[in-house]
Amino acid sequence: MSLNIEFSDRLKNLPPYLFIEIDKAKRAAVAEGRDVINLGIGDPDYGTPEHIIEAMKVAIADSANHHYAFDAGMPELRQEIATWFQGRFNVGLDVDTEIYPLIGSKEGLAHLPLGIINPKEKVLLTNPAYPAYRPSIEFAGGKIINLPLKAGNGFLPDLKKIAEFKDPKAIVINYPNNPTAATATKEFYTELVELARERGIIIVSDMAYSEVYFDGEKPLSIFEIEGAKEIAIEFHSLSKTYYMTGWRIGWACGNPTLIAALAKVKSNFDSGIFQAVQVAGITALKSDPLVAEDMRTLYQDRRDYLINGLRAIGWKIPPPKATYYVWAKIPKGFSNSMETAKAFLDKADIVVTPGNGFGEQGEGYIRMALTVSKDRINEAVGRLQKIL
Repeated sequence: MSLNIEFSDRLKNLPPYLFIEIDKAKRAAVAEGRDVINLGIGDPDYGTPEHIIEAMKVAIADSANHHYAFDAGMPELRQEIATWFQGRFNVGLDVDTEIYPLIGSKEGLAHLPLGIINPKEKVLLTNPAYPAYRPSIEFAGGKIINLPLKAGNGFLPDLKKIAEFKDPKAIVINYPNNPTAATATKEFYTELVELARERGIIIVSDMAYSEVYFDGEKPLSIFEIEGAKEIAIEFHSLSKTYYMTGWRIGWACGNPTLIAALAKVKSNFDSGIFQAVQVAGITALKSDPLVAEDMRTLYQDRRDYLINGLRAIGWKIPPPKATYYVWAKIPKGFSNSMETAKAFLDKADIVVTPGNGFGEQGEGYIRMALTVSKDRINEAVGRLQKIL
């Protein structure tokens, strides 16, 4: 008699992970021999800078790095994070209680709800949103309350709406924002921190794109607002800044109790970051500022090239202020985001991400990533001109 094995109910209730489904469609098209331009997934096309790779090579050869890592990360890494944070945001962090290295910020964002959310407690989540937030909240038993992001409000949630909800436990925000590419103002953060402190709401801030900004407009950390450490935790990543998406290294910082909750969950699930990767992370954080500046110049150049090219064929899109994404209303003649994405792949061999994959409030939009060369962007614009 064979055993009937089924997924758990929590897995059955999850939709397919958006980017895996997009990758399947792309792979099928490539297998057919089609020349696919992938604007769908935000994975940089450049390799990690050589000085970081060299540091990793040396660290791998050192047998001292071959053992279990400290859960809380190397003290040297936490100190370098604190130094970087002070220099970037003019905010001090305690290296022992306010910083916790992660196997990529996504991992920390997934584990945190298990440490702070009880079943049926309400979590306010912006919509559209990075798809990974939702399952982590639902796995912890939390009840998601959607906060719409609308163009008319700069894709910031209307904080006055929060008063309509009784006793929310936490709010998840993400600026610079994926997928809308919006940035948050100091006024927004100030109002949010004041509201959260008054009502006892935990703020979970995902700042993975903090260094991918344009026109010299540096995004703010929530900890630049007085009182934020009382109620907030913020997540950072080396993935985007230093082309290290595959290395899986980031950190959480902020309120010591929130950090301790995350640490306790993680100590039961993993054994920390491979120490050689931590050594490479220290090297990355010590990089010449020109490394990040060159990255911003690259993406801003691509942004302008794509936006100007699309405008020239009649598709007018506002340029993003940050991230390497373009969030665009679907062109005339298309009825929804999934139809648009399918048509782009079927008729032009271009992969884009349908907006409704980020939540129902993303309907009517698509997201395009600036992670291909200008030659490929030019080719993509030429193909789109034929089908629009």
